[in-house]
Amino acid sequence: MSNASSKYFIHLAYKGTNYQGWQRQINGLGVQAVLEDNLSRMFKQKILVHPCGRTDAGVHASQFFCHTILENSWDFDAVFRINKMLPADIRVFEFIPVADEANAQLDVTSRTYDYYIHLTDHPFIADLSTYYSIDYDRIADMQAAAKLLTKYTNFRSFCKQPDLYPNTICEVSFSELTLDLTNTRLRFSITANRFLRAMIRMIVGNLVKVGQREMDLATFEKKLQHPTLSIAPVFAYPQGLYLSKVVYPYLERPENCPLPYTI
Repeated sequence: MSNASSKYFIHLAYKGTNYQGWQRQINGLGVQAVLEDNLSRMFKQKILVHPCGRTDAGVHASQFFCHTILENSWDFDAVFRINKMLPADIRVFEFIPVADEANAQLDVTSRTYDYYIHLTDHPFIADLSTYYSIDYDRIADMQAAAKLLTKYTNFRSFCKQPDLYPNTICEVSFSELTLDLTNTRLRFSITANRFLRAMIRMIVGNLVKVGQREMDLATFEKKLQHPTLSIAPVFAYPQGLYLSKVVYPYLERPENCPLPYTI
């Protein structure tokens, strides 16, 4: 049973295929609206949730947190009940009591995103991963390009709307592109203290151009060395992208496996 008027983090995951992103939408369905509406019904109060971040249309989250205030106590299994109410593509894992000052967005110390690419076209994972035709001889260059991201901090050239931000500095602590043992799937993983709008999809779009022999490694690095250069943006498709890990100074949960295969 909960205490009345307490703050909670809600730990959840969702498949973004059927949603116009996380945020509640005027035209279209957002994950936030589905979660808030069902929580409000279950707890018999108006529930508003405040997210750790936002995802675009078609993007998934295998780990996501939001915070809310729950005014009423309860004596039932809240996780079981809310998951019976939610559609199958949204799942709540736990309600975590936190301090009153805890903030799901502002307190994040790092986020990890994964982007999945399949190299042989396959109908069963078409909305969970993105198919690209890649030259196998260029995968090593793609991996080298991914490693470069930890050496630079200004990602203005990998931001959709850089003028929206006071600065475009991001501290990337980990960046790696991995080829699975079957040589048919790629996983790009990146961890940073913050991300800019469309940053990962623009990075992956450029990595794909390297893999398709449309860009060499030197040109990729030039975008990092000279972030104010005006270069036409390239965006990867949304369905391969996952928010996969969110870390707080006082809370960390294991990463959830987003796909029915491992790399």
